[in-house]
Amino acid sequence: MAEAKTDLLRGTLDMLILKTLSLQPLHGLGVSQRIQQVTGGVFQVKPGSLFPALHRLEQEGWIEGSWGESANNRRAKYYRLTSAGRRRLGEEKRNWAQVVLAITKVMEAT
Repeated sequence: MAEAKTDLLRGTLDMLILKTLSLQPLHGLGVSQRIQQVTGGVFQVKPGSLFPALHRLEQEGWIEGSWGESANNRRAKYYRLTSAGRRRLGEEKRNWAQVVLAITKVMEAT
């Protein structure tokens, strides 16, 4: 069976990162691994997409980063969701529900 490749829209990646960080603080690679794990490998977030998104979310004030040590004793930047990020995630969830409903209506139209 061929492996499906799925591209993420910019806003979708932001939403997935916010949701992932709502569960626990993680370093960048941890965010990528968690998204891949939860989606069963459907979404594989490459560093070229992930790190600009993390930087953008940090600039918006939706996440905060601080330096620490990873499990393999390497220096890593850990990100956590801010209260503004929690509010933004709520907005993203509501918007996503509307998008899914609209697309479902189109796909089920006869």
